[in-house]
Amino acid sequence: MSRRVVRQSKFRHVFGQAAKADQAYEDIRVSKVTWDSSFCAVNPKFLAIIVEAGGGGAFIVLPLAKTGRVDKNYPLVTGHTAPVLDIDWCPHNDNVIASASDDTTIMVWQIPDYTPVRNITEPILTLEGHSKRVGILSWHPTARNVLLSAGGDNVIIIWNVGTGEVLLSLDDIHPDVIHSVCWNSNGRLLATTCKDKTLRIIDPRKGQVVAERFAAHEGMRPMRAVFTRQGHIFTTGFTRMSQRELGLWDPVTQLDAWVLLRRLKEPTLAPPPGDAESLGVVCGDCMRRCRGYRCGGPRVVYRCGVCSSLHQSCLGNAWVLGRARSVKELQGIQSGTASGTGLVTPPVLGQNNFEEPVALQEMDTSNGVLLPFYDPDSSIVYLCGKGDSSIRYFEITEEPPFVHYLNTFSSKEPQRGMGFMPKRGLDVSKCEIARFYKLHERKCEPIIMTVPRKSDLFQDDLYPDTPGPEPALEADEWLSGQDAEPVLISLRDGYMPPKHRELRVTKRNILDVRPPPGPRRSQSASDAPLSQHTLETLLEEIKALREQVQAQEQRITSLENMLCELVDGTD
Repeated sequence: MSRRVVRQSKFRHVFGQAAKADQAYEDIRVSKVTWDSSFCAVNPKFLAIIVEAGGGGAFIVLPLAKTGRVDKNYPLVTGHTAPVLDIDWCPHNDNVIASASDDTTIMVWQIPDYTPVRNITEPILTLEGHSKRVGILSWHPTARNVLLSAGGDNVIIIWNVGTGEVLLSLDDIHPDVIHSVCWNSNGRLLATTCKDKTLRIIDPRKGQVVAERFAAHEGMRPMRAVFTRQGHIFTTGFTRMSQRELGLWDPVTQLDAWVLLRRLKEPTLAPPPGDAESLGVVCGDCMRRCRGYRCGGPRVVYRCGVCSSLHQSCLGNAWVLGRARSVKELQGIQSGTASGTGLVTPPVLGQNNFEEPVALQEMDTSNGVLLPFYDPDSSIVYLCGKGDSSIRYFEITEEPPFVHYLNTFSSKEPQRGMGFMPKRGLDVSKCEIARFYKLHERKCEPIIMTVPRKSDLFQDDLYPDTPGPEPALEADEWLSGQDAEPVLISLRDGYMPPKHRELRVTKRNILDVRPPPGPRRSQSASDAPLSQHTLETLLEEIKALREQVQAQEQRITSLENMLCELVDGTD
């Protein structure tokens, strides 16, 4: 009998490779600000990097195709009066980027498709609401124009950047500096880490902490957290002995619904379909009674008529109603309840569910904070430590030990920051599953993660439908309580970013202001436009130079003909 020793995974052989030298971005003065952000943001059209600037904060925006040496006078995006701490591209408009600064403001910029002639100094919108520096920005994954900011005042503000309004302000949840904030896939929940060493799961619209875990990592250094597609929380932090470690947590218990055990008088495969109210079934999300219907086979699905949560029943003459990660879990729970009737309350969200991690691994000893970049399509998380010269990546699965080490990409130079390309910006013809933009002291270097495949055909298993640029909700719809999963697109034919996306909102939208259709001159009052006389002079010079070039070409041709005749006569 054969025994499988090596874990099977299509991502076991993923390897990283740095781009060629001519594909890097040279001579960029990367910011030296001591702040644990990535300093880089990228989308399918542009690369943005926070840079050193005198007299305030600035960042540079480059078209992806503009590789090589960057001119020292290349236009910057300037406007902040203090260093820029974080930047983030809007997921629903590739020309819109937000920046946060030490000057307590957030600015929203619309980047033109052409290269501006002078620095961009006027933002589309300036958001003022924090009393201390703003160090974290994050756009809502599915709702249009919803932007989150977190500042040194321990406050999280959620904005509608289409109207400039504050939608929500969470000012009494965090007692200390916020280290990281992450939305879940549909933007219903937030995962935050704080200097008080507490990992929190927050419902922003209710303004409530629905689950929390103190000292998920016992060290005092900053902790990071991201949601996974399974609903788990992946964290990076430090042990008490300053060793870096990673953790995987399940904020939702195996049954986040109340469990009903009922002994049926006669054996049957499943409870009868119909009105579950007569059976005493209770929804664990809103604590209302549910209605049930058969979905085929021996299984019954109950849908709550109030919150639309789905709950599954399982097989056997004693049946269990609840929401679990798999039917196998429900069957395991059922097997221990051969008799009895009544309601049993397992640990509810926010009490005992964070006591034990799903996985916890120590890594190495270093002072650099590990920045996690998670790809939900492949369920691979990439760990990039500031000051490290390597990228380690792990696959998260439902099989123990749940977090599986894959490989490490190593290079010689340490990284100052890192940008992570969205899936729709990758080259599917080369089986590219991830691309990073590694910041050095004076340059930015692309690093490509590839799955080796022999076939040149589109690889469906590597590229499932992925979130596209179209929002699923408007800001007002999300605020009213609606949730929606991201609108997915296929990468089978490759993704072509649009030249400009016109934003649509129900109210007047500030971001509808478009940049001018041609190259802009200085926005400073001291730079006057060129006069008509100067333009005519320049055009005359160009015409004269063209005539001179033509005359020289004719003279060269004539001399070459004379030389040929002399050579032929000599022969």
